[in-house]
Amino acid sequence: MTTSAGGRAGLAGRRLYLCTPDRPDLEAFLEACIAGGVDVVQLRDKHLDARPLVARARLARAVCAAHDVPCILNDRPDLALDADMDGVHVGQDDPSPHLARRILGPVALVGLSTHAPAEADASVDQPLDYISAGPVVPTPTKPGRLGTGPGYVTYATRRAGRPVFVTGGVRPETVPELVAAGGRRFVAVRYLVESDDPRRDAARLRTAIDSALDIAGDN
Repeated sequence: MTTSAGGRAGLAGRRLYLCTPDRPDLEAFLEACIAGGVDVVQLRDKHLDARPLVARARLARAVCAAHDVPCILNDRPDLALDADMDGVHVGQDDPSPHLARRILGPVALVGLSTHAPAEADASVDQPLDYISAGPVVPTPTKPGRLGTGPGYVTYATRRAGRPVFVTGGVRPETVPELVAAGGRRFVAVRYLVESDDPRRDAARLRTAIDSALDIAGDN
């Protein structure tokens, strides 16, 4: 396992995290998003078999490495190791952060999805570099999951003791409220994945984040 990110320290100053499925134009899409201001990428694909997923992960990793952007695989620490990814992101029902850390080693990034105060509390003693908090509003990417509301963002950012990336409904117009709730790092999914101009929209979202953080005195 190698990493351009340098573990948790490599997340310092990183604010805009893209979570994307595989897509035919993956290379060009990632290039556009990174040019617009994305500075962390997660490949999250629930449909590809292991070998095709590793091949696509290696492609994503190569694009990200050229720009010193951490590239993370969803769910599968074993495949993250095979693809030489910078880390893995797991959910509450996926392989544990402890297992992910054993597989990937001490330098890799390991992240965990959290959706409730009890999960944020439990994350404190786990070998994690960051957590995600949300979804703040219901989202089709998490069918059946209720929105946490911005109050959970406040709780998680105060409790986690590590970087927290806010998920669910992150758009330029929602960023100020999320920053007011304590959010400092944000995950974009549909806003960029469904965009007809991902470079433009990544730049709009990054500008909204930077502006809101400037106003909050935390940029």
